[in-house]
Amino acid sequence: MSITKKSILLIFIILLVDQVSKIYIKLNFALGDNVEVFSWFKIYFIENNGMAFGMEIIGKLFLTLFRIVAVGALAYYIHLLIKKQVRTGYILTISLVLAGAAGNILDSLFYGLLFSDSYGHIATFLPDGGGYAGLFYGKVVDMLYFPIIKNAVGETIFFSPIFNVADSAISVAVGIILIFFRKELNESLESKKETDVAPID
Repeated sequence: MSITKKSILLIFIILLVDQVSKIYIKLNFALGDNVEVFSWFKIYFIENNGMAFGMEIIGKLFLTLFRIVAVGALAYYIHLLIKKQVRTGYILTISLVLAGAAGNILDSLFYGLLFSDSYGHIATFLPDGGGYAGLFYGKVVDMLYFPIIKNAVGETIFFSPIFNVADSAISVAVGIILIFFRKELNESLESKKETDVAPID
C-alpha cells in the first residue's frame, strides 16, 4: 500500500472512531451524565466551544475558521512530505494531527445544525425546530475522563481535563514527533525559513 493510501486510511479511521463515539454520546447522554468504567476512567459528557481539552481562548467563529485553514495547510504539508519521500512514520504522525483537527471541525461546523441541545435531556437528531446553533457554531463533544489521582475529599488532582478521540490523536502525535521525529520537524522548519527569506543580491 502506498504512503498516500496509508495516510488517507489512517485519517479516515480516526475520523470514523471520533465521530461514531461523539454521535453515540450525543444521542445517549444528557449533558453532565457520566458512567464509571474504572475508578480511574469515566465516560463523562461535556461540550465546549474552545480548543483541545476544553480551553477557551479566542472567539468561536475565528477558531473554527482557523481550524479549517490549519487542516488545509496540514494536507498540503503531508503532500509535500510524500513528494520528498520523508519517513513513513513522520507522514502518518502528521496525518494523526490532521485527523484530530478535522474531527473537531466537524463538530463545530455541523453539530449545531444536526442536533438539539443536551441541557437536561438527551439530544435528538435533526429536531423539528432546527438545531441548537448555526453553521460554524456547534459545540465540540468531549467524553473521555481520567481522574487518576484524587485528594482526600475526592477532587481530581490528575488528570482533570475531559477530551475526545480527536484531541487524543493530536496529543499522541505531538508526543511521537517530540520523541521520534524531531529531526524531520527541524528540517521542515529550516526549509520553511529558507523559503521565507528572499535572497539578497
